[in-house]
Amino acid sequence: MTLAPLALLAMIPLVGSKPAAQQQSTNLATTQAAIERYVSSKLPKLGHRNWVVVVDAAYPLQTSPGIEMVTVNCPHLTAVAGVVTAIGKAKHVRPMVYLDQELKFVPESRTPGIGKFRNSLTKVLKGKDVSTLLHADIIAKLEDAGKSFKVLVIKTPHIQPYTSVFFQLECGYWSDSAEKELRQAMSKGG
Repeated sequence: MTLAPLALLAMIPLVGSKPAAQQQSTNLATTQAAIERYVSSKLPKLGHRNWVVVVDAAYPLQTSPGIEMVTVNCPHLTAVAGVVTAIGKAKHVRPMVYLDQELKFVPESRTPGIGKFRNSLTKVLKGKDVSTLLHADIIAKLEDAGKSFKVLVIKTPHIQPYTSVFFQLECGYWSDSAEKELRQAMSKGG
């Protein structure tokens, strides 16, 4: 009978624990090189349909099982540059970059420094395939992907709205045009 309270006490950590995919790590990295190393360590397991996302401080912790969030203590653009560099060195993936459509409409009067941020972000993403969608539409894509595929979310202490950068990973050795040609050949029977 005296074992029952001990058994209940031993079960408490199990009741309140979250799945590993939902846990947060704090202050994972503070430099561009550290972010690059961290993302590079994850990339061998990631591929087509996975995502790497750099988000601002207000971004919520999501509950989709495939979403892993880590927090970092470095400037937002430093984290973005680390991700760009890491993905750029990978041969098996290439990024399709999404930005919130709202970002270009955020006024300087309400968010001092947003113009400088937009200019700096453009430089960091130079040469990348960048699309804009409404924030809610990108989040829906991310939530859907997180049901079946791994999504790595890197949360920074940045406090400007609509500044998240979403990297959807595509196959690095098979282009969209190659896929289109393949599908056309298949529809014609060879």
